Amino acid sequence: MKRARLVDSGEVRTPRRPHSPWPGIEHQVSRRRLFIRHTPPTASGAEPAVFVHGLGGSAQNWTDLADALSDRLRTDAIDLPGFGHSAPAPRATIPLLAQDVAAWITESGRGPVHLAGHSLGGAVAVYLAATRPNLIRTLTLVSPAMPFGNPRRSHQSRYLPMLAVPNIAWLADRAMRGRTPQQVVDDIIRGTWADPDSIHPQRRREAIAEARHRLSVPWNNRAYFQTYRGLMASFMQALVPGTNSLWRLAREIQCPALVVWGKQDRVIDVRQAPPTALAIPDSRLLILDRTGHVAMMERPQAVARAMAAMLDEVHDDAHEDARDVLTAL
Repeated sequence: MKRARLVDSGEVRTPRRPHSPWPGIEHQVSRRRLFIRHTPPTASGAEPAVFVHGLGGSAQNWTDLADALSDRLRTDAIDLPGFGHSAPAPRATIPLLAQDVAAWITESGRGPVHLAGHSLGGAVAVYLAATRPNLIRTLTLVSPAMPFGNPRRSHQSRYLPMLAVPNIAWLADRAMRGRTPQQVVDDIIRGTWADPDSIHPQRRREAIAEARHRLSVPWNNRAYFQTYRGLMASFMQALVPGTNSLWRLAREIQCPALVVWGKQDRVIDVRQAPPTALAIPDSRLLILDRTGHVAMMERPQAVARAMAAMLDEVHDDAHEDARDVLTAL
């Protein structure tokens, strides 16, 4: 593990105003249809990237980071099954979600890609990078949901007993009927941003529009709790390390990796950051002050600068390897 380096601020895009969410389209991907937002490159030579959101999030969460890196990356941000504009799947586990992402990479012909995952998407990204290394060039993890045993490490842990309640999704549906999209969004922002007042008004309006859509689909809470159970299953596996233990898989990751955490993350404690970075052989760690659980939304330029530095490092290493080959010849 080493400290993450940041390129100069002028080496990533800094838009004058927030870009609208990137347009998306529903694709047939192996077993199901997934909604994927595509960020067009703004420079020649941009390389393929795939971004995976967290629990309760969507591809829309990556809008600013994809914009900041569009000179370097042509990004596909995936709505996981049951979230954003993608219909739910019969089951949602970390391995199955990783299969969906891998299917898009292979069937679209975009691999190998620069993979980024946030929270739940970070767990999916760890699994995918370890089990399908040929598909991944670099890995970026933003507050990944790596298993932890101490429930005080997350304010979300208080919801764990709810998973044992029969018909919890139905009960949640009833409870949510009286809540407006504005209330839902404000609760999410208060729980995930270090400074809720810093969100741009346009981003809040977009989040409200998306919450209105989510509340209108019949599978909203069912998909959330089903995926939450799948994530917790990965935590249980970590207690008895085996084939799918995320901590064991992290140690098998071969590609360069960047681990990003917000110092004020209340969803997954920042104390998870060093162990996560230490588990991955070729890792860089960036801890951002005045940042909560969604660093790619609160501090997109800082995250982009760290990712750009890793990309530069990878390219420099590739050029050096090429020179060594030519010298040997």
